[in-house]
Amino acid sequence: MSIQLKQKATSLMGALMFAAAATGLMAGSAEAQQQRQMPPALVELAEASNAMMAPQSYLPGTVVSLNDSRIAAEISGRVTWIATEGTLLKEGDVIAEIDDRNLKLALQRNKSQVSRLEARIRYLQSDLTRLQELASNSNIPASRLEEAESTLLMTQEELAQARVAAEQAEVDLDRTKVRAPFPGRVVERLAQIGEYANPGRQIARLVDTEHLEVSATAPVALARVLSDGQQVVLREDAQLKDSRIRALVPVGDALSRTMELRVSLPAGQYVVGAALQVGVPSNRPEEVVAVPRDALILRRDGTYVFRVKEDNTAERLMVTTGAATGSLVAVTGGINSGDRIVIRGGERLREGQPVQQRQTAEATTGR
Repeated sequence: MSIQLKQKATSLMGALMFAAAATGLMAGSAEAQQQRQMPPALVELAEASNAMMAPQSYLPGTVVSLNDSRIAAEISGRVTWIATEGTLLKEGDVIAEIDDRNLKLALQRNKSQVSRLEARIRYLQSDLTRLQELASNSNIPASRLEEAESTLLMTQEELAQARVAAEQAEVDLDRTKVRAPFPGRVVERLAQIGEYANPGRQIARLVDTEHLEVSATAPVALARVLSDGQQVVLREDAQLKDSRIRALVPVGDALSRTMELRVSLPAGQYVVGAALQVGVPSNRPEEVVAVPRDALILRRDGTYVFRVKEDNTAERLMVTTGAATGSLVAVTGGINSGDRIVIRGGERLREGQPVQQRQTAEATTGR
């Protein structure tokens, strides 16, 4: 009785296993059939290539302005007006005004002195002409003529000094209007209306918000692999942009052992003080397999690349990114030089889906 039960159980188990196997085969066949039935995806392709790249280090950087000045007064006086924070100014616009009443009076006094001396010179010139006629007939002593000539010369010198004083008064009067030396925005008022300003007293901070760059600090040990004009990468959140080192300041800090880099900032909307990361080479270049940056598909679980197999179906590969140069990024994870890589149209591509080449992108070789 027990033997019959065991035989029935064995038969039943075999039937179940056969059914499961059949179901799996049917599911696999259905999945393969579904993949074959998927319409070809239009994609653009490029070839993975060998390139010389160096491992990268990302340095903290800050967006700074090329022109960031604390504008000071050039004369003494009471501050009567200051532009408010956020005011956008052009070069030459007035930032602040200083009481100019005393300087206006001084200018009027100097102009009056100039007019008086000009009138006296006209008189002395006429007098000298008359004395010269008398001296030609020996009607006056020669010393009288010499005295007249000397008086005229001294008065002409006094006129020249008076004109300089009048011009200086005009310059001082113009300095009562503190002007912007470059276009920018007033970001801080460093003096208040009614306060007394002396030469050198800071009035306002003006920042050029159009001409920006990135300031970063790098270990002095990187001086041997970095240079002016070298290509680097700027990273903001998940976005990468190509840039170049505008200037390497080869003077290290004795305490931190770091030096400053100034990196050009690509076009875009940036705020002075914003944090960016600067990707620079940390060692000598070495040969790697590289793909265009557009081929990378970023997901929460990692970074992927779609490779097109010989049968023109897509194969999804997880990769690890490395150094970057221009539009190329070094990758590891099964990608070989010469592999066809999807660079456009991969966002909705599925594993095993047929692909149709829309346009052959020229294989990037680091240019």
